[in-house]
Amino acid sequence: MSAQYDVLIMGGGIAGLSLASRLAGHCSVALVEAEQELAYHTSSRSARQLIPSYGPPVVQELTMRTLELLASRDSDLREPVLTPRSFMLVGSEAAVAAEASGHMKPITVEQALELCPALVPDSFQAAGLDTGSFACNAPLLLEDHRRSALAAGADIITGARVHSAQRLGSGWQVGAGTEAFQAGVLVNATGAWADELAVLSGVEKLGFQPYRRTAAIAAVDRPLPESAPMVAAADHTFYFRAEGRDVLISPSESVPSGPEDARPRPGDIERLVERLNTITTLGITAVRSAWTGLRTEAADGIPVAGFDAEAPGFYWLAGQGGYGFQTSSALAELAAGQILAGQGAAASPESRTGQAVAATRWSIRR
Repeated sequence: MSAQYDVLIMGGGIAGLSLASRLAGHCSVALVEAEQELAYHTSSRSARQLIPSYGPPVVQELTMRTLELLASRDSDLREPVLTPRSFMLVGSEAAVAAEASGHMKPITVEQALELCPALVPDSFQAAGLDTGSFACNAPLLLEDHRRSALAAGADIITGARVHSAQRLGSGWQVGAGTEAFQAGVLVNATGAWADELAVLSGVEKLGFQPYRRTAAIAAVDRPLPESAPMVAAADHTFYFRAEGRDVLISPSESVPSGPEDARPRPGDIERLVERLNTITTLGITAVRSAWTGLRTEAADGIPVAGFDAEAPGFYWLAGQGGYGFQTSSALAELAAGQILAGQGAAASPESRTGQAVAATRWSIRR
């Protein structure tokens, strides 16, 4: 016997969980995760910073809407998901100018050094500051989505790796672990495995590419002040921010990978520590822990949220790249609206944002 639902969401990261909490109570929903725990892969390895100036225009738009939705949600929580924390770019004048956006204002080198005294003078020529950026309590947000989805009647199944999926009549039949499911809409929110699920389902893949991104928690001689912004190189070679009395650091690499449980590679963090100990006065003394996540992107670098062009009821919610948390609530709002409206493969998204992230857009395929 197959369990029957209106919507079956494959993938228990921030994308799948935020959609499940948005849909639950409006239709019958099940979320299925291959791993034994939710948010095991990229969603548990986030830099935990929501940055309005980060990404192309549609991503910035989704970020602003996500911040609005999370701010309204915070009023119902015992502790906030969002905490103000500025974001600062440093580098050459050309690099900072190229990466700055309408949400970021230029500041002087002197102002940058005042905001982050750990930076060594003469190690950068220019800076930009985004004061609308927020630290994100990712574990709290994930747990809030999980609780909300369950409270509204959603089923969440973990440790159930999908092994079969096919179009059957007016819906989808899916086998995952020892369970069988039927649903009118199958949502592909499997991150780095999005193309693999498509192929398994008999749907043409979209050519998503996962990229490695490593980070670590490091002990320092001189902790950053609590008010210090997150600091990133405009040439995408590092970022760091306070993590209590430690610092979170990353070489900000973007190295192609297959879908996998990614791990740090020897030398990546060691080389970063050597560089940061040259251009800052942090005095990194030890690496406490390190990890690698996968940031999965479509060819045009824009998230995908929409029904497949050819496979009725197959909904893509993938390709969020490094924008997963900061676009999550807005994408869930958009996806839920389309799914509940009963749009099929032939329907065109009505909103400009929906068109920009649609799975049918010409720029998506490699």
